[in-house]
Amino acid sequence: MNITLNNGVVMPPIGLGVFQTPPDETTDAVAFALQTGYRHIDTAAAYANEREVGEGIRRSGVDRSKVFIETKVWISDYGYDETLHAFDKSAGKLGVDQIDLLILHQALPGEFEKTIGAYRALERLLADGKVRAIGVSNFMRSHLDALADSTAIVPSINQIELHPYFQQPDVQAADAERGIVTQAWSPIGGITSYRGTGKSSFEEPVILDIAKQFDKSAAQVMLRWQLQHGRSAIPKSTKPERIAENFDVFDFELDADQMGAIDALDTGVRGGPEPEAVTLEAFGREIPEA
Repeated sequence: MNITLNNGVVMPPIGLGVFQTPPDETTDAVAFALQTGYRHIDTAAAYANEREVGEGIRRSGVDRSKVFIETKVWISDYGYDETLHAFDKSAGKLGVDQIDLLILHQALPGEFEKTIGAYRALERLLADGKVRAIGVSNFMRSHLDALADSTAIVPSINQIELHPYFQQPDVQAADAERGIVTQAWSPIGGITSYRGTGKSSFEEPVILDIAKQFDKSAAQVMLRWQLQHGRSAIPKSTKPERIAENFDVFDFELDADQMGAIDALDTGVRGGPEPEAVTLEAFGREIPEA
């Protein structure tokens, strides 16, 4: 079920996410995931664990050429020259010469000229062969429109919050219209648990009923739902048993009724920050050198 991006690069559909994974746990989680069968790791400069991701890849024994590395530029490093340097910082921490997928972490709509400069730097890095694909994260339709007006290359990926309770159909449609792959962060609704919204997707009766039919977990059903919709998914865990479980989703298939039942769970309630609320004043932080 590999995904072919709009520039022809092939990407494994499931990646291990390391958001909020402490550096001292990241190396072991990444190494175990790769030994389990994962070939895609998703990190970010703002996660402060790129160095440990690189160490986990080396420690796994899996050849670097077989691992798809994705990372993100934080808003504090937006701007053309700043983002070129952000690549150097991330590549240095990861211990690689080339990054498979480099994306902008937020739209930064209040200072979008910085976002445009940052994306043009991604285009330069792509042309120079320093990255294999480029993309964005948390971009709404209006942000994609504005980006297209000032840049030449269509993003390969738009990574957004997407789980059964928050499906962002308009953003998904905007991505599809442009040939952009929608990639789900919090794909099994983890944010519905740790943000205390009062309703956890892991306890949703519709999902639990489907899981029982397949002798699978709720998480596995949600990941299968993501894959069958053609999306990429980035589940996060540090527990070996959960990491393995999240990858064991290729031996069953949901039918149309089951897919529709999960589709119908959308509440339209976002768990993460509103994209318009992301500003340098509120969210800016210095990204250390490599």
